[in-house]
Amino acid sequence: MITHIQGKLVEKNPTDVVIDCNGIGYFISISLHTFSKIGNDENLKLYTHLQIKEDAHSLYGFVEKSEREIFRLLISVSGIGASTARTMLSSLSPSQIRDAIAANNVATIQSIKGIGAKTAQRVILDLKDKVLKIYDIDEVSVAQSNTNKDEALSALEVLGYTKRQAEKVVDKIVKQTPELSVEEIIKHALKML
Repeated sequence: MITHIQGKLVEKNPTDVVIDCNGIGYFISISLHTFSKIGNDENLKLYTHLQIKEDAHSLYGFVEKSEREIFRLLISVSGIGASTARTMLSSLSPSQIRDAIAANNVATIQSIKGIGAKTAQRVILDLKDKVLKIYDIDEVSVAQSNTNKDEALSALEVLGYTKRQAEKVVDKIVKQTPELSVEEIIKHALKML
């Protein structure tokens, strides 16, 4: 119904903004990702999603259409409401969520506060085919780099590093140079740990 709102930014908070559009102030809930992308410009355009429930009409705003698309995919999953989807987009960027779903990376989805193992698995099960189709991602390349990452993490754990500390370093390495072999990932990680 309301696809976007453009107007004067009146109020800006990490969880919401108020946009004055021709004398009407719209209260719009946002994620931290959107908050980080909003400058201090007076004029602001947000892509919106209107959620109508029997007790409330809520507007959710996004700086990018891609974030709104991920949000809509997430709320289509049973057990994930708008506030949970917003939390997910506040914890991870839309591309991180998209890539985690495409790569069957339950751990990344589960790392979000309030998301358990079953919910993370349901998100991936329900959305993987849609994400691969919409974003035209090559499943083989995503799975390959993910396998290398998992093997490198296992090796680092065997060497005595905690999973959390190893994962941070390996994620950073894989993000910068995804084509590295398992051995190269481990060598880079050992230098950084």
